[in-house]
Amino acid sequence: MHLRVLKGRSLAFAAFLPAVIASFSLGCGYSEEEWKAQLDKYNRLQDQQKSTESRLAETQRALEVEQAKVAELTKQLEAAGVDISKLNENLQATSSQVSQLSSTLEEREKALAEYKARARQLEQIKARFETLKKKLDELTKLGLAVNIRRNRMVISLPGDVLFDSGRETLKKEGKEILVKVAAVIRNDQSLLQRDYQVAGHTDNKPLQGGPFRDNWGLSLMRAREVLLFLVSPADVKGGGGALPVAHWSAAGFADTDPVAKNDDDVGRQKNRRCDLIVVPSVEEMLDLKAITQ
Repeated sequence: MHLRVLKGRSLAFAAFLPAVIASFSLGCGYSEEEWKAQLDKYNRLQDQQKSTESRLAETQRALEVEQAKVAELTKQLEAAGVDISKLNENLQATSSQVSQLSSTLEEREKALAEYKARARQLEQIKARFETLKKKLDELTKLGLAVNIRRNRMVISLPGDVLFDSGRETLKKEGKEILVKVAAVIRNDQSLLQRDYQVAGHTDNKPLQGGPFRDNWGLSLMRAREVLLFLVSPADVKGGGGALPVAHWSAAGFADTDPVAKNDDDVGRQKNRRCDLIVVPSVEEMLDLKAITQ
C-alpha cells in the first residue's frame, strides 16, 4: 500500500514535469542547452526517486522477514515456557510507526535494525535453553519431567517417590533416583559448575500437627533432606550424590506454587514434589533482561 502510493506520486511527477519544463523554456526564451540542463536535472531527480522507492521496497521486504522470524521465535520460546511477553509490547510501537504511509526510509531501516537485533537475542536464548535441555535429556529417560518454568530449567522429582506421606525421610527408591540424577550432573562439567536450588512443594491439605507444624515446615525439611543427600559423599552410610555443596541451596514453598489444581488426588499428587531448579547464570539473566527493555 505504501509503495503504490509513492509510485503513483512518482508517475504523476514524471508526466507533469517535462511539460512544465518545455512550456517554461518556450515562454521564457531558454536555449536548447539550458532546456537540456533542466531535463538532465529532472532525470537525476527521477533516478533518485526510483532509487529511494527501490530501497523502500527492499527494506520493507527485509523488515517483514525479520518480523516473521521474531514472531516465530517468540511463539517457540513461549511454548517452551520462556516468558518474553514484554517483548511484543516494546516492538508494537515500532511496528505501528512503520505501518504509516508517511514512514520514511530512515524509519524503516531503524525498525529493521531493531527487529534483527531482537531476532539475534531470541535465537541466542533459544539455543541456550535447548543446549541445557539436551544435557538434561538423560533425566527424562529416568521418567523425570524436565521443563521451563518462569524462565528457569526445572527438574521435577515426584514427592511420592521420594517420601512417604507427611514424612521427610527419603525412601530407598527416592535415594536411588537421586543418585542417578547426581550422576548425570556430575558427569557433565558444565552442569556440575552450575548453581541449583532444591525447592520443596506440597499440596494444599493442611498438616494435622506433627513436628513440621504446617506445609511450610514440611516442604522446607524435604528440600533440605534432598539437598543433604545430593551433596553428601557417595561413600557415607546411605550413600550420597557427591555434588559440590557451594553450588546448592534449598527452599520450601508449601502449597504456594502448584503445577496442577488441588481439586482431586491426581492434581494434589503432582503438586507434592521437589524441584531441582537450574539457577540462570549472569549472562542468561542479562539476555532475558535485555529483551524486555
